[in-house]
Amino acid sequence: MVVCPLCSQGVKSLDLINQHIDSGCKAFIESESESEKERTSSSPPNPQNPPNGTSQNPSQPPGSTQKKRSAASTFFQTPSAKRQAPPSTATKLNSNVFYGGMGSTTATATVTGVKRRFDEGPGRLSSPILARGDVPDGINRAQNKETAEPVPKPHGSSTELAPPVKRSKTHRAAPLAERMRPHSLDEVFGQDLVGPNGVLRSLIESDRVPSMIIWGSSGTGKTTIARCIARRVGSRFIELNATSTGVAECKKLFAEAANESTLTGRKTIIFCDEIHRFSKSQQDVFLKPVEAGTITLIGATTENPSFKIQSALLSRCRTFTLQSLTREDVQRILLRAIQQMIDEEELELSSLIDEELIQYLSAFSDGDARTALNLLELALSLTTGNKPDTPTPLTKEDIKASLTKTLVYDRAGDQHYDTISAFHKSVRGSDPDAALYYLARMLQSGEDPLFVARRMVVIASEDVGLADNTLLPLATAAYTAAQQIGMPEARIPLAHCAVALCLAPKSTRAYRGLNNAYSALQEPGVAGLPVPLHLRNAPTRLMKDLGYGAEYKYPPNYREGRVRQDYLPEELLGRRFLEERDLGTEVDPDVEMVDK
Repeated sequence: MVVCPLCSQGVKSLDLINQHIDSGCKAFIESESESEKERTSSSPPNPQNPPNGTSQNPSQPPGSTQKKRSAASTFFQTPSAKRQAPPSTATKLNSNVFYGGMGSTTATATVTGVKRRFDEGPGRLSSPILARGDVPDGINRAQNKETAEPVPKPHGSSTELAPPVKRSKTHRAAPLAERMRPHSLDEVFGQDLVGPNGVLRSLIESDRVPSMIIWGSSGTGKTTIARCIARRVGSRFIELNATSTGVAECKKLFAEAANESTLTGRKTIIFCDEIHRFSKSQQDVFLKPVEAGTITLIGATTENPSFKIQSALLSRCRTFTLQSLTREDVQRILLRAIQQMIDEEELELSSLIDEELIQYLSAFSDGDARTALNLLELALSLTTGNKPDTPTPLTKEDIKASLTKTLVYDRAGDQHYDTISAFHKSVRGSDPDAALYYLARMLQSGEDPLFVARRMVVIASEDVGLADNTLLPLATAAYTAAQQIGMPEARIPLAHCAVALCLAPKSTRAYRGLNNAYSALQEPGVAGLPVPLHLRNAPTRLMKDLGYGAEYKYPPNYREGRVRQDYLPEELLGRRFLEERDLGTEVDPDVEMVDK
């Protein structure tokens, strides 16, 4: 007998192992009677038997010898001195076997006084289950960084999820945001993509999940949606984080996925959180497996994929954008968490946790569900054991004062560029209130004050320009002041300059003139036009002999500096780049409606 490496069942001989695998591990299986017979025939000889090895069984002809085992079967047997008696019927394993806790990959059972032999395989009940992906009811497992959530049945079964397991102490010790993570797409709030008529949901329900990049801010449900996809489609799910995973480990996972697909036909979904943490050269490792269909990649990122994800990988994936949660969505999440804690953990809710505090927490979280749940957990911890008859009872204002807020601002990401763009456009639109808001938001979040000062120097020439030439020296002085004194005092001259730029008249005449000249250079042949001879410099005699600068008129030598000579190349004579007007000529219809 030979043990199959896929199903761990006994195969009659080594010559039939390939045919057994080709049949889907269904043919050429050795029955229990044959296995018992083989174990009996291979047991140590009875001391009462004759030394010549003849049988004393009356049913066997005298002088006959036992049939020799094949060489392959002998190889897979343990030495005679170490063999143990086969387990009795009362000690045989039951089919209702549970895995040894979260994270175990094999089903094990220990029978007192009985040692499992090598030819019985490494677990007859567990390996077929793992190979085929069929998870019986009541069994929960996690495999090689796979999610520890209940593994679903194959797509199309009567029930979507396995029976819920009893919540352990480890689960209760997890943060509230992790314990309240949704288990189905119906529980995900605020994302139309996975709503009843969502595009992504229709792909999931039809079991046509493509490789995708999920882009959204923190706490919008990227990881939750990926795990819900894994439960729904029933594929092998592996979760990794780019901050703690290297390229070598990714390649190993790709090889395992290829073997899984070849042997069992089961698909593999790899969820890579913070995929933008991989450099663009490291992202190359995903190109071949994604294109070949070896894996289905679900990448989650808080950064703009256009800048952080390699274009070749981006072209192989679909990009889905998650919106920030509204206050109403966050309130629904908080209320559901409170109700679930009351039902499952028998939470005694304090009177301080009311609708007004829930609204305050939802507004405080800025559309981040994780932050909102963490704040709720803090509020619940503060109110636990708080009684009105204590000398100094806790108040709602005390809870609000204990909450801290970190402004969402990434100096290297989209927030950096979006906020400075809003600041520039507020100054251009002569709105000092908005400009001060964005200025304070950047400085409070730790933005480099010199970065803001440099942008105001640009604004002084680009937007104010010729309308008030004193603003450029003011902006330059503000930059020097910020450089010399630093924060926090530097915020004052920066605010001074920002308000002055907002209130100053605007003129883009110089800026638009320069842009017109740049546009002319894009025309064929314009960039290479020769400079007129009378405008060329003549430092040598040869150049003077060639006529360089011969007919040039020096304006200071003439009355009022007025001379008649051309300065543009002949092909551009009469071309105007600097316009007469300071601003544009378009009329905003909204302004006309207000004026009327």
